[in-house]
Amino acid sequence: MSGITIALSKGRIFDETLPLLAAAGIVPADNPETSRKLILGTNRPDVRIVIVRASDTPTYVQYGAADLGIAGKDVLLEHGGAGLYQPLDLEIAKCRMSVAVQRGFDYEQAVRRGARLRVATKYIDTARQHFAGKGVHVDLIKLYGSMELAPLAGLAEAIVDLVSSGGTLKANDLVEVEHIMPISSRLIVNQAALKVKRERLQPVIDAFAAAVAARAGVPA
Repeated sequence: MSGITIALSKGRIFDETLPLLAAAGIVPADNPETSRKLILGTNRPDVRIVIVRASDTPTYVQYGAADLGIAGKDVLLEHGGAGLYQPLDLEIAKCRMSVAVQRGFDYEQAVRRGARLRVATKYIDTARQHFAGKGVHVDLIKLYGSMELAPLAGLAEAIVDLVSSGGTLKANDLVEVEHIMPISSRLIVNQAALKVKRERLQPVIDAFAAAVAARAGVPA
């Protein structure tokens, strides 16, 4: 039976996953921030880590290129979650999905007036559902780079984006005007792999769950 492949993205998710991996007895052989390798070995010969773009993690797991992965709720909502088992909220990489506008823009009036609102975001599906639920007509503009620029350059009146400390918004004279939902990262599992490799995967899932419970002070 083949080994276990775990899909992770660089940065905050990788860093905050390290203690969870350690709890499962898995230690990466390289640091993706300093290594050019896209496939990292571990201290276990049967476990490897593939380094992918955050938005690609669900796709790698869905199609079986990885057995497990860790992805933010924001990414999973856009992906749709097809073919994925999501057994655990890891309570890491926490932030929030919010609507923000340039300081001084009357968001409440714009929404109440019923005029069409131009909204820049990379979270098209999430934004569409949010504004549809409020009965607000929006023109959604998909961007991949810094959302904060869109209102400043006149591309959009509002943005939908992830907010952590709020420092970037403040530095660009933007303010949060609506909180859509809290965001954290989830453990995702390929459904077919869970059936075929359950004896190998379940201990990893259980170790992650125990580590999350211990961090929250809940008896495992």
